[in-house]
Parts: sequence; structure tokens; C-alpha cells
Amino acid sequence: QVQLVESGGGLVQAGDSLRLSCAASGRTFSGWTMGWFRQAPGKEREFVTAIRWSGGSTYFTDSVKGRFTISRDNARSTVYLQMNSLKPEDTAVYYCAAGARVIYVNNAPEYNYWGQGTQVTVSS
Repeated sequence: QVQLVESGGGLVQAGDSLRLSCAASGRTFSGWTMGWFRQAPGKEREFVTAIRWSGGSTYFTDSVKGRFTISRDNARSTVYLQMNSLKPEDTAVYYCAAGARVIYVNNAPEYNYWGQGTQVTVSS
């Protein structure tokens, strides 16, 4: 059974940095796509970034380009989301997702497994 466990969330001030981790287990993820989505109170879940496990291609929503990076550690089966220059509008619950046959990386239904989420709060 695939499990995704996020960690690293917290309360920070605007301009600070955070690194989220997503520990994946239950299978090998070669060929899969790993994504991060977020959901702010009263808003729909939105795509943040994704990485193809094989090859390492990365994708970002416009609002985080230049501030966020995504990476993976094959040995640890872990995906990282490095968030720099955080803004209050980045406040949300951040979810890690894994998909076996993701074509459109920003399309949440294409992901098969989801983590429980980790809260990120950015104060102004």
C-alpha cells in the first residue's frame, strides 16, 4: 500500500523559508509523478509544483516560480518542496500526491495517492 507522509510545515513570517518533505513508501516510484498541491481556507485545492520521478522534469504554477523548488531523493524515496520568500498568500495546507500515469501535472484527479497534508502559515 502506497503511503505519503508530509512533514515540515509550520508558522513563519513573510520572507522566511520552509522545506516540506514527502516520504513515499509502498513501492518504487520510477516512472511516477510526484506533485504538491495546496488548499487555503475557503478555496479549492490548487496545483503548486510537480516532478517526474524518472528524468526529473519539474513544473510550477506561476505564483511560485522563482521562489519554490522541488526535488527528489531516490535513495530515501522522498520529495522535497523548498519554499523561499514566503508570502501570506502561500498560507494553506500543503498536500503531497503521487500518480502512476499523470499526463497533466496540474490535474488533481490524475493522482492516485495523497498524503494527509501539512499546514503552512505565513504571517505578514
